[in-house]
Amino acid sequence: MTIKELTDYLEKIAPLSFQEDYDNCGLIVGEANAEITNVLVSLDVTLEVIEEAIAKKCNLIIAHHPLIFKGLKKLNGKNYIEKSVIKAIKNDIAIYAIHTNLDNVTNGVNFKIAEKLNLQNISILKPKSGTLMKLTVFCPKENTPRLQDAFYAAGAGKIGNYSNCSFKVDGIQSFKPNAFANPVVGKKGQYEEVEENRLEVVFPAYLKDKILQTMRAHHVYEEVAHFLHKIENDNQGVGSGAIGNLPEAMSKSDFLAYLKKSMKLNVIRFTETKTEKIKKVAVCGGVGSFLLADAKKQGADAFVTADYKYHEFFDAENEIMIADIGHFESEVYTKDLIVEIISKKFTNFASYLSEIDTNPIKYYH
Repeated sequence: MTIKELTDYLEKIAPLSFQEDYDNCGLIVGEANAEITNVLVSLDVTLEVIEEAIAKKCNLIIAHHPLIFKGLKKLNGKNYIEKSVIKAIKNDIAIYAIHTNLDNVTNGVNFKIAEKLNLQNISILKPKSGTLMKLTVFCPKENTPRLQDAFYAAGAGKIGNYSNCSFKVDGIQSFKPNAFANPVVGKKGQYEEVEENRLEVVFPAYLKDKILQTMRAHHVYEEVAHFLHKIENDNQGVGSGAIGNLPEAMSKSDFLAYLKKSMKLNVIRFTETKTEKIKKVAVCGGVGSFLLADAKKQGADAFVTADYKYHEFFDAENEIMIADIGHFESEVYTKDLIVEIISKKFTNFASYLSEIDTNPIKYYH
């Protein structure tokens, strides 16, 4: 199978449109139509990871962090990024990044952290707005069930934990076909009034073209009366961070010990809090300080994340425990997540977890 077949599947789970503006997800190096031999999954891409891919006969590396964030004007091998790109190209190894788009979906990176901590009733910490659209289309009543089923199959009509969601009302549609029309109902040059349904469905904005194609393919009219709306509703399935409850409340010291064991940590930097027990926990892989206000708002007792700066710790204001566990440590299990996603769908090639420790930070014990 081709690289594109695999990446198309990954992008159904974590659409590229869900990545942050600064990010660079997708196929970074390589040809999409190349046949896959084997896949190596890593948190980062380094020269050592590429050498591992060569040794394991993998021609595709799927990494969480993009090798290239900014445009390269030259490829002279002056740094690890340029050297890695050159080595990958020379050895016909493709590199694909699935970064903040995988952070921002249900059952993505942050849900994996929540799973490691055995959190219950997990939800997105800060849902995104502006990622949804609504289609309103007018159709004969007998055509409505067919359209509804087609929209659901195309990905429309999902709201939170509910699927097959739509709304319809009855009404009267009027029209007069001209001499060039080919009407399904009525005659050329004759005014008509027809009983119709006004059918509405909500869908992720990135599916717009697919939903419109579906509408035209399954509607009986030559000219389809419809309109689109961008809606600002929070999308409960897309956004930053995650939040859930521990199976039972813990003392602060017990929670820190539990966190260290669950995430296999060397060290935790944390703030003191007036809260005696830790029950509700917010998490964010990688840099998470931008979510502190949301964690407080949702009543989290602790916020597990990484890359906190000295002065940012003061923002806890003794109201919440900030537990900085390290960037690599917070996201390392993303490798397992990606392999799980691939293995559930594909069995015609091997998916390897990289054995290279790409963490640039070392600890002296």
